[in-house]
Amino acid sequence: MLTLQFVAHAEIKKLSSGEKINRILNLVKEDKIVLVEGRLKPMEETELIQRTMEGINKNFKGIELCTVYPEIKRESVMDKFTRSVASALTGVRSGLTVIGPATVIKEIKRDPNKIQLLTTNGLNRKRSYRLIGKKRRR
Repeated sequence: MLTLQFVAHAEIKKLSSGEKINRILNLVKEDKIVLVEGRLKPMEETELIQRTMEGINKNFKGIELCTVYPEIKRESVMDKFTRSVASALTGVRSGLTVIGPATVIKEIKRDPNKIQLLTTNGLNRKRSYRLIGKKRRR
């Protein structure tokens, strides 16, 4: 079974960088794909990758990480200013961060409009695809 765990920005904004990383890694080690509202700071991403590499063993093979954020084109100067002030006041870094165990996520493809996750079946570790909107033939 594939489990997605959403972590709201409000849930982790008061945590230190180390505590954020511990929370994320603990969820990933439970074979959950973690969706974090917003983006991690570059320093936090670096520490997450470093701690992941230190924790690799026969049961934990690592993580796959992808950050997506909206690219706003043709935005007026006033809109940019308003967005940056609001971001500074609330501390919310717009976007979404997807983090999952390397044993579950084989590949993450990203483009401006969507994220595609190629996952494996946890039991036999074969690639599995899900067709949406078409009947399966037997």
